Amino acid sequence: MFVATLLTSPASPSLDPALVESLRNAWGGGDAVWLAPDEAAEFTLPVVPDNRWDVWADVQGLGVDLIVQPLEGRRKRMLLADMDSTMIQQECIDELADEAGVGARVKDITARAMNGELDFDGALRERVSLLKGLPESVIDKVLAERITFMPGGDVLLATMKAGGGHAALVSGGFTAFTASVAGRLGFDEHRANTLLVKDGVLKGEVGMPILGKQAKVDALEQITTRLGLSEADVLAVGDGANDLGMLHRAGTGVALHAKPSVAAECDVRVNFGDLSALLFLQGYARTDFVNAAQ
Repeated sequence: MFVATLLTSPASPSLDPALVESLRNAWGGGDAVWLAPDEAAEFTLPVVPDNRWDVWADVQGLGVDLIVQPLEGRRKRMLLADMDSTMIQQECIDELADEAGVGARVKDITARAMNGELDFDGALRERVSLLKGLPESVIDKVLAERITFMPGGDVLLATMKAGGGHAALVSGGFTAFTASVAGRLGFDEHRANTLLVKDGVLKGEVGMPILGKQAKVDALEQITTRLGLSEADVLAVGDGANDLGMLHRAGTGVALHAKPSVAAECDVRVNFGDLSALLFLQGYARTDFVNAAQ
């Protein structure tokens, strides 16, 4: 048995009941269940429809995300999340580069690396080298003034953890940022690269070994083994080429507002919803969401 989920942006919910009913009838689905009024609905299916991706393309034009996945086992016990442009709305290294006056150059390298056009390790070393001489205090300045959280992340963590879930933040970015983001959102652990500092300034070097695409797969393997979970128990989310390894291995791999080349390799794509969409995909209704402050 499969389940089809349709959802829109919570900032401007506009999911048309007529669209849901039309698609349910065309695909021979079960009764529609509304997870949030005007925002998210689902229905069961006996098989994956042959025209799934054609319909997906059509509803994308309406500002609607459509996900079809197996019904059994969709509620996960672990969240494995990327940080930059996933749990937060920025790329930390780009923000540091702006402070160093090399923003445009670094942003171009970042975009190409996240799209899979450049080797991640080499691209990271090149970008970090351009930060040489920047005061270490700029990290706190960027955290305070430039970093904003992706909507829905706090509720996603709070709800999954209330159900006994484990949350790990694994980034190709830097521990100076993951420590803060993990602490603010309630992650149980975090992994990232280390910016090397000497005498209060950045050396323009990154600690070895570099945590890239393979490091995220390693985290998936190591953490599930430690917790006695299977990879099928994991919900992974990311947006860049270095996330593809973990997205493919996890029970559910979500490409969130991802680069086109990354989204094309993933069956679960969220382009309009925020991080709360990851709860809808697990069958949570908005009334089931746990307030992060609780």
